[in-house]
Amino acid sequence: MKSSIVKTPSPEYRTKKLVPSKLTRFHHIFWRVVLTLFFCAITLGTVAFLFPQQFLTVDSGDTKADELIVLGGGDGRAERAAELFKQGAAPGILVTGYGDCESNVELLEKNGVPASAITLEPKALTTLENAEFSIPLLRKMGAHRVILVTSWFHSRRALACFEHFAPDIKFYSRPSYIDYQPKKLNREGFSEHVNIEYAKLVEYWILHGVWPLLKF
Repeated sequence: MKSSIVKTPSPEYRTKKLVPSKLTRFHHIFWRVVLTLFFCAITLGTVAFLFPQQFLTVDSGDTKADELIVLGGGDGRAERAAELFKQGAAPGILVTGYGDCESNVELLEKNGVPASAITLEPKALTTLENAEFSIPLLRKMGAHRVILVTSWFHSRRALACFEHFAPDIKFYSRPSYIDYQPKKLNREGFSEHVNIEYAKLVEYWILHGVWPLLKF
């Protein structure tokens, strides 16, 4: 009888057989991660599109601070800041934004805020500059707790910008809710600013590193 001889694969052969298996497993894991991230992005985008109020709005609730900041723009921002001031939320208001300062100061004074409580920052042209130009003034004031006042749809990006440039200062958001509810149960009732805000969120993340999705 012929004896059967079992050949043991050499170490080199075993290594060659194992390498493709490891690469295949890596590829599977990689594509699972990619597909998971893609699914999450689609889900997040759908939720953001259908529920802009819940997605874009950041409201810190009742709180006290060293200073209020009202960002340039309409939508009841100055009136909201005056309301918070009279409630004792903060002893002063910093008004930031080129072209909006004078009108916002007039609205603040009209709504009962004394001129002595108002500080101006009249150079900022963007939300990013609102933060960049206001933060040195806040530090000179010795402010450690600051309430941002802007429109509800702008509150997430505004808060992210200020936190990005001054992590040592505690920022809160108390937005205006003008046009918070659409006229119909769809997106027709929202202003164009709401739709543009999504593009701005992506722009600020990619170009400036301002990550806006930390707070919900």
